Amino acid sequence: MIELAGLTKRYGEKVAVNNLTFTVRPGIITGFLGPNGAGKSTTMRMILGLDHPTAGDVRIDGRHYDELRDPLTYIGALLDAKAVHGGRSAYHHLLCLAQSNGIPRQRVREVLDTVGLTAVARKKAKGFSLGMGQRLGIAGALLGDPRILMFDEPVNGLDPEGIHWIRNLMKSLAAQGRTVFVSSHLMSEMALTADHLVVIGQGRLLADTSMADFIAANSHSYVRVRSPQRERLLDVLHGAGITVVEAGGGSLEVDGDKAELIGELAAQHHLVLHELSPQRASLEEAFMRLTAESVEYHAHDGTPAAAEQPQARAQWGEDWRRG
Repeated sequence: MIELAGLTKRYGEKVAVNNLTFTVRPGIITGFLGPNGAGKSTTMRMILGLDHPTAGDVRIDGRHYDELRDPLTYIGALLDAKAVHGGRSAYHHLLCLAQSNGIPRQRVREVLDTVGLTAVARKKAKGFSLGMGQRLGIAGALLGDPRILMFDEPVNGLDPEGIHWIRNLMKSLAAQGRTVFVSSHLMSEMALTADHLVVIGQGRLLADTSMADFIAANSHSYVRVRSPQRERLLDVLHGAGITVVEAGGGSLEVDGDKAELIGELAAQHHLVLHELSPQRASLEEAFMRLTAESVEYHAHDGTPAAAEQPQARAQWGEDWRRG
């Protein structure tokens, strides 16, 4: 279990993490989401004792990271897959980690096999592809057989087979009762993987809830209906007090989760339906809605923003020439 209480990190005037309090529980996969610059990486670094908090506290199974003896046997983490000496082979990189943490040599071969790197175990890491580097980083996280796993962008660089593998690996680890904490910008993958979500923006906690509740609370659900007897269907729905919005392609939309009610009304009035489909926003749409005010870096579609109109650009050019 990972417990954060009022965790805060300031860099001068910049508040990177602002009074974060939440718990990452065992037995489930907890997704850690937030826009770029939200403070996710800083939070993970403080969990591992790589950065020291300005205020607040973070504990791993009730203890600070620097109080853990042989920490790889408590928590395994992948924060930066490139943090490997390029002149070492995959095997010797893991062997060095094992020997410094009191882990048996046999475990190195086991994790190399788990992540699919046995065939390249003696090759130097500097020749690895991005995906192979990710697998080596995951092997390092698994090396101590820890009860807590923490991954930052674990699918980065992996091919479809590798993404499927890491997804099932994380689910298997959670099913064993381990704590799994994973950060990713791939919303479609997070939707398939995480059970619980912690969402932050500009260093502040925005949500700490289940995946289903998060999407329900931050999205618009409706039912799409199509029928060749459109006018009769409209009369029936209006008669039942149901508000209908006409959409494109001859379809109708009804707010809320009323699919069963609409189906029953159609059956009672012998109406043919060509479509009756509940629609709910994706995790990505719900995330974008919640974090809209917390995005630090905004892109646009190429249309000049107010600050980029000709006069503003001319002033910018003048300022640039002046240095």
